[in-house]
Amino acid sequence: MPSTRRPALAVAAVTAVLALTATACDSSDDTTESKAPSSSESQQGTGDIKLPDNLDDKLKNLGVDLDDWKNGAWNKWNKDDWLREAGDFINPIIKGLWKPDRMRDAQEPDQPVDDGDIDDQGVTDPDPKPVTAKEVGHPYSSNVPYAGKVFFDSPEGSMVCSATVVKDPAHPGKSNIVWTAGHCVHAGKGGGWYKNLMFVPSYNDAGKSAAELKNATKEELAPKGVWWADWAQTSSQWIDNGAATGGKGAPYDFAVIHVKPENSGGKSLEETVGGALPVDFKAPAVKSIKEITATGYPAAPPFDGQKMNQCADKPGRLSLEAKQPTMYRVGCTMTAGSSGGGWVANGADGKPALVSNTSIGPSNATWLAGPHLGPEAKGVYNAVSKKFASQ
Repeated sequence: MPSTRRPALAVAAVTAVLALTATACDSSDDTTESKAPSSSESQQGTGDIKLPDNLDDKLKNLGVDLDDWKNGAWNKWNKDDWLREAGDFINPIIKGLWKPDRMRDAQEPDQPVDDGDIDDQGVTDPDPKPVTAKEVGHPYSSNVPYAGKVFFDSPEGSMVCSATVVKDPAHPGKSNIVWTAGHCVHAGKGGGWYKNLMFVPSYNDAGKSAAELKNATKEELAPKGVWWADWAQTSSQWIDNGAATGGKGAPYDFAVIHVKPENSGGKSLEETVGGALPVDFKAPAVKSIKEITATGYPAAPPFDGQKMNQCADKPGRLSLEAKQPTMYRVGCTMTAGSSGGGWVANGADGKPALVSNTSIGPSNATWLAGPHLGPEAKGVYNAVSKKFASQ
């Protein structure tokens, strides 16, 4: 899936047998927080959407007026300015920005990796057999209500990833938290936060073809509404080491987003879609998992990004570097665009839980790999939940 116009997905172009050691770790410390850069403060309410109190000041510190930002100043991707903004997640709601044609035309990000990027000092399971991706039965909201698409703007243009609504321990039954890949919110080492980040649950819920969607309304593409990120956080490892090539940072390629509706309304995201998944930070070892189901909206050929697909397979292990945590790997023919999509397995209680997200895969689209969600992931998740606990 290599491309010269797409920024960072993490897609590994690997066909050789790989090696890794199982270094998945666990933590009972619910207060662990990542060292990700701080983001703008946000308010949560049930009435009209409010921008963070200090957002004006943050933009002014960057030499940008809020009105100018909404009128297009966000689209100035000067490299120096982008790096200067890297410490702050700034994402004012711009109503009407994500029109149907803009959503349909968003590109899938891509990050090639080759054999030379793989550390062969560990232990790896053989390449899994390809599992053919199958479209989810529609309406998607009746089968996988917690899945959707993330849209954002990068220096290369409008981009798209996949994502999952997850539970918020601070707001039982009323979560506004979404899980995706780190490379879907931040460019990694040498880059900054992406802009105009928003989530569309049950995108194209009716499963219409690209031809049928040519003149689709926003309501057809986003039947559960458009939800803008008012906070995004990823691992410090992804920010410090994530790379557009080579798969650097992939074992920590996860992110948590807090969202608000573009239009005012009293219901939370979880209430709106009808469900949210718990996140399992004590996921069992690969040999103990019978099956993982990966969900996403693959956008690179032969897919077009308009339909939700899934693959189900017994996972294996993959390592990019022997000293870093192992990653789960499953056979799957989904392509770029599915990155960030949730990986679900039955937990100890027999109920489905999020255990990973799509991060990397080979250029011939035969498998996907996702990070093991250990203490770093738990820290990011808890930090976002606690930030909005009193709101």
